[in-house]
Amino acid sequence: MESVKNQEQLLSERFEVAYNQVHDALRGLVKINDDRFVVLVKVGAKRYQVIETFKKDLEQYAKLRNAIVHEKIEVGFYIAEPNEKVVTHIEKIANILSQPNYALSIASKDVVYFDDRDKILKVTSAIKDHGYSKFPVYQNNKCIGLLTSSSIVKWLARNMKNGSVNLANNRISDIMKFEKAHLIDFVSKEINIFEVENIFEKSHKKKQKLECVIITENGRPEEKPLGIVTPWDLIEIDYTVE
Repeated sequence: MESVKNQEQLLSERFEVAYNQVHDALRGLVKINDDRFVVLVKVGAKRYQVIETFKKDLEQYAKLRNAIVHEKIEVGFYIAEPNEKVVTHIEKIANILSQPNYALSIASKDVVYFDDRDKILKVTSAIKDHGYSKFPVYQNNKCIGLLTSSSIVKWLARNMKNGSVNLANNRISDIMKFEKAHLIDFVSKEINIFEVENIFEKSHKKKQKLECVIITENGRPEEKPLGIVTPWDLIEIDYTVE
C-alpha cells in the first residue's frame, strides 16, 4: 500500500515539474504582462502553432494542477492524482516547448539559387527538375531578392515574337528588372522554430507579406543559403505526441 502511495506521489511531483516547465516556456514565448497559465495559453495559441496544437490539453492540465496543488488533504496526500499517460504527455509537451528544434529541421534543404548572370534556361531547367516556384538570386555573392515563376511567365509574354521566345542569350538579370520586391529575412542556423514563427507573426502584425526566411551560417545575405522556411513549412509542422 505504501509503495502505491509513493508511486502516486511521484506522478504528482513529475506532473508539477513538467507543468512548471511548460509555464516557464510559455512566459518566454508569449511575453505578456499576465503571468497566468491559462491566459498565456490562450494568447500563445493565436501566435504559435505548437501552443494551438496543445491548447485543449494544457487548459485541462491547468485544472488538474489546481486540484493537485490547492486541494491537498494533508502533506503527501492529493485529492486528485494524474495517471501515467497524462504525466508522460505533459512531459513531452514540456520538452517540445523548452527545447525547440532548430529551424533547419523544417526548412527546405538543398536550396536552389542562382547568380543574376546565369541564363534563364538554367532556371527553367530547375523548375522542371525540382518544381520550385521561387529562387533566391545573388549578385556579387549577395542575395538581392527572389525570382518567381510568375515573373518569368510575364517576361516571356512580353518578349514573345511570332509565338516563340529565344532564351539562348537571356539572363536572370533581364527578368529581375521586372521582378517586384519581395520581403525576405535572413537568420542564422542557430535559430529555432519558435523564433522563426515569431518573425512571421511580427511581419503579419505590420501587414507585411514575408515571403520566406533564408537560413545561413550567421544570418547574412552574402552567405550561402542553408535552408528556406516559408509560411507553409510552419503550417505543416506536426507537433502531435502520443
